[in-house]
Formats: sequence, structure tokens, C-alpha cells
Amino acid sequence: MKFITYNINGIRAVIKKGFLEWLKATEADYICLQEIKASADQLDLGVFEQIGYQVYWYPAEKKGYSGVAILAKHKVNRVQYGLGIDQYDREGRLLQIDTEEFTLISTYMPSGTTGEIRQGFKFQWLDDFYNYIANLKQKVPNLIISGDYNICHKEIDIHNPTKNVNTSGFLPEERAWMSKMMDSGFIDTFRHFNKEPHHYTWWSTRSGAREKNLGWRIDYHLASQALENRLKRCTILSKVYFSDHCPVLLELN
Repeated sequence: MKFITYNINGIRAVIKKGFLEWLKATEADYICLQEIKASADQLDLGVFEQIGYQVYWYPAEKKGYSGVAILAKHKVNRVQYGLGIDQYDREGRLLQIDTEEFTLISTYMPSGTTGEIRQGFKFQWLDDFYNYIANLKQKVPNLIISGDYNICHKEIDIHNPTKNVNTSGFLPEERAWMSKMMDSGFIDTFRHFNKEPHHYTWWSTRSGAREKNLGWRIDYHLASQALENRLKRCTILSKVYFSDHCPVLLELN
């Protein structure tokens, strides 16, 4: 069973670049998208149905901003849009589906790069999201949280840890939060299989950062410990260029 998470930075832009053809070729069972940046009335969602997917779409209220989606090939028992906290749900930051086997979340966590106000918003989100997941995990043993976390966990996950030590996305408090998530019973599925450096999922569009592989690993599939014996592989698809991010593929037995 294949899962892909991908911050596409605008669904309409990537469709023009051949995204649908690539998506079909992946034969993925579940696709978690972030930064869809479009409401359902701004594009034809039927294009996903034509290649075999049920579409669950959760845009932000603000046009051209944020939003998440899940595309699913298999039966979905329940869908939840948002955390139930208005300040986040207006920005379309969490979408959850429940199946017979597992619960899957697509999330786009806030960035704090625009200043103190948004960094404070991000810290509040991290607290509220952690509490939400802690409660959910008591009910759902098989849980996969996929998306753009906007945090590099460890020094190995960023090209210049010394320079970025005081940069949003690599702040000590953010990194500690990621550790707390792991300690609460989650597996960083990419690091479960790969301990090597220089693997990233986002690159600045300036100064040829992607060509030089000067990136950040901020996109994750976290899986609950109950799924450990089903993990088959997790790989970063760094040669896929539809966005300033790249997709991450998780396979389960």
C-alpha cells in the first residue's frame, strides 16, 4: 500500500505542469496534499476521479492560501475536516480520513517565518495539535500523520544547522516538539530506513539551492508504533519538480 505526501504549492499551477499524469503513474493508494491554494469551485475535482481517486478537499477561507486534501483509492468510513478550532480551521490545516485499517491525516503546519505573531501562532498550533493527537491515539492505534510540518527535527535534516539555529523551522523549541512527538509513540518513517545526511524535501527558490541540494527536510510521514512491523520503505522523491517541495513516498505491507 502506497502513501504519498506532497506540498504542491498550488494545485492549479502543478496541473499545468503535468501533475495529473505523474500522479496516475505513481499508482499510489493515498495522496496527501498541502498548500492546494484553491477551493473546489476554482477547478474541476473530477480530474482526480477520472484516474481512480475519491477526493476530500479542505481549502482555506482565504483565496489562494494554504489548504489540504486527501485523494483515496479505497473505501473511507469517515472524514473529518479540521481540528474543531476555528483559528486553524479557517486556514485549512488538517484533514482526516478513517478506514477499516488506519486513520490518515494530511496536515499543513503553520510557518513562523513572517514574524513573531505567526511564530506565536505556530507554537500555539503545536500545543493544540499535540493534544489532539494524544487524544486520538488513545482511540486509534494505527495512525499515519503525513504532511508539511515546517520543522527540521535534527541537524542531519538541514543543510546548514549552525547558520539556521535561530531560524523558524529549526528553533530549539520546534525541534523539541518533534522529539516529544516521537517519544509519545510515533516513528519518523524516513529515518526508520535511512540514517544518511543530505536528504531534503524543500529548497529555497533562490541562489540555485535545489541544484546545490541546500535544503530542509520538513515533510514527513509519522506512523504510530503499532504500524512498525508493517513499514516496508519510505523514500524522498527528490527528482519530482512540480513544486519547491518534493513528494515523500511511504509503503506499508
